[in-house]
Amino acid sequence: MRERWSKISENLKKLVEPGVFRVWIAPLKAQVFDTGLQLEAPTAFVASWLESKMLPTLREAASPVLGVEASAVEVCITVGSGKDVSVGEAESLSPMPVSEGTNTVSGERWTQASLPFALTHRPFSTAWRYSFADFVVGPTNNIAVAAARDVADGAGCVQTLFINSSAGLGKTHLSHAVGRSLAEEGSGVRVAYLTAEEFASRFVAALRSRDVEGFKARFRDLDVLLLEDVHFFQGKEKMQEMALAVIKGLQNRGGKVIFTSSFSPRELQNVDSALVSHFCSGVLTDIGIPTEEMRRDILTRKASNFQVLLPDNVCELLASHLKGDVRQLESCLDSLVFKARVMNCAPNLDLAMEILAQYAKTPCRYDLQTIVRLVCESYGLEERQLCSRSRRKEYVLGRNTAYYLARKHTELTLQEIGAHFNRRHTSVIKGITTVERELSRESSLGHQIARAVSLIEHHAGVGA
Repeated sequence: MRERWSKISENLKKLVEPGVFRVWIAPLKAQVFDTGLQLEAPTAFVASWLESKMLPTLREAASPVLGVEASAVEVCITVGSGKDVSVGEAESLSPMPVSEGTNTVSGERWTQASLPFALTHRPFSTAWRYSFADFVVGPTNNIAVAAARDVADGAGCVQTLFINSSAGLGKTHLSHAVGRSLAEEGSGVRVAYLTAEEFASRFVAALRSRDVEGFKARFRDLDVLLLEDVHFFQGKEKMQEMALAVIKGLQNRGGKVIFTSSFSPRELQNVDSALVSHFCSGVLTDIGIPTEEMRRDILTRKASNFQVLLPDNVCELLASHLKGDVRQLESCLDSLVFKARVMNCAPNLDLAMEILAQYAKTPCRYDLQTIVRLVCESYGLEERQLCSRSRRKEYVLGRNTAYYLARKHTELTLQEIGAHFNRRHTSVIKGITTVERELSRESSLGHQIARAVSLIEHHAGVGA
């Protein structure tokens, strides 16, 4: 066991900065199982930070040592007393009966014991990371929240909900909140959560194992399906056919569905019209960038979760300067709390100004040309290379990053963004989807993109 943790630790040293490893990883106590890890953190603060920031990296480091896919690595983080505070995702499939409660199977949260899934190791207590209680509601998201609460209400009238927003504004939070609310009701409602990519991956596995009927059976008795990032289905005809069959069956039985996407239904391309019709068959809503008042509330609540008191002047400073997505707010606060912890002091205005300098700058024009220039500088490219027809890896990476930033920080349409790079808007959607997937996975490429995006936004004044 010690030998395997030692190897995993060596892998982690290659994936994270030395300071991060020293402060957050080195103090952990670990037990290594055949397909997962149980980690004991010295404090709840450390456990919370690891849970929110390091799960994908921990899985990536453990994967080659355990001999399983990273997505199959189970990670359980406890505080010194042994109380669970984090849930990893498992890939184990077994016909064994499972006990009442919520289990996680590769991102699928099942709350019905009769479904044919089980974990091969000790069950985890819950799989839902977010709730309605910790979601900050305001004028830019109140309709989406009201609709999501209605889905979670057994007597609600919303059967189908489509939530559209840019990355980092709360789509996943609301999906988890619905699942958690249904699970805590104890009414026996059968609910599943998964991304469109996970849906497709499991469908491919079913095709290879010639068990398509078994795949369908997993969805046949559901009451609620939470399906994220449905733009992933674009151009994937077989996946769309199966998704349509599953969704039609669920809706015909009176079940409820929540779809989320970075794009509105009308922006989706190469998607069967019947599937789009089902996306649009209920309430369509979006989530916008939080107001300054909402940003203050988000910072205060997040600090409270870290058991940190955020002074009013610090909160005002951060909220007034950081005008991007919620992840930007959380990242800045994480950095502030981390630095305060390393320096053994409480968060203060001086520290906040130092951290803020890495995120915000004097405002400038956020036009596409500025974004393209900074992308080229960050990746060592020329604009003509971004606009060329070449598919060289470094050109594609720069091009996709530019798509992502243009979508996030300008009012340009997908068609206008594509035209600048001599591409169709379907290529823009594909590129943005690729960037968001790598960022959410926190893969090595995702870390590279995140560093580039952070640097570009800093120099462009985005978020200031």
